[in-house]
Amino acid sequence: MAIRGIHHLAIITADYPRARAFYTATLGFAVLSEHYRQARESWKLNLALPDGSQVELFSFPAPPPRPSRPEACGLRHLALRVDNLDEEIARLQAAGVECEAVRVDEYTGQRFTFLADPDGLPIELYEQVD
Repeated sequence: MAIRGIHHLAIITADYPRARAFYTATLGFAVLSEHYRQARESWKLNLALPDGSQVELFSFPAPPPRPSRPEACGLRHLALRVDNLDEEIARLQAAGVECEAVRVDEYTGQRFTFLADPDGLPIELYEQVD
């Protein structure tokens, strides 16, 4: 097997306009393409991150809520690499996004925090110092 990395991950939202604004305006992901799929009553927004990985943002009519606490089986959270955690937290807080207290990874010594997208999906900001 010659897996080279993650191409994309998919997120389903209950409020497409709000989630679209969060991922594009607040987090700064670039829009690659956007399509309304009439047969599914669903939007599909393809977003790019600076490293070339992608996020597909979908809307569907009445999706079930995400189980989060206690932790459900399956994908737990989206983790994003940042160069300066303090700057990103300040930028997000200025945009009205709450971030948890900064923690330190006990194995790597790197700092991280969590926030939530508009649907409650946990997003980790992980400061990767080279």
